Amino acid sequence: EVQLVESGGGLVQAGGSLRLSCQASGFTFDDYAIGWFRQAPGKERDGVSLLDISDGVIYYADSVKGRFTISSDNAKNTVYLQMNSLKPEDTGIYYCAADQSRDRLWLNVGDYYGQGTRVTVSS
Repeated sequence: EVQLVESGGGLVQAGGSLRLSCQASGFTFDDYAIGWFRQAPGKERDGVSLLDISDGVIYYADSVKGRFTISSDNAKNTVYLQMNSLKPEDTGIYYCAADQSRDRLWLNVGDYYGQGTRVTVSS
């Protein structure tokens, strides 16, 4: 059974930091791209960052470049999203997702999604 379990969300003041974790199981981690998506209140779910485990290619949304860093611990089948200099507009539910195609994943049509972790940034 495929599972993507997110953790690390919470409430933080603007300018603060959080690190999200996505623990993956049930598929061959090295063959997949793992991404983070964000759904703000009343808005659609958008891509934040993506790491293709197979070749190390990384994507970032323009809104988070220079502030967020995606990384992985392949031995633990875990992908992290380090979020620094957080802004109120970063508030939302953050979902981890996986697909063997990073292009398909970035289009938000990946094969697997987690349940999400909530991030709230207060001003």
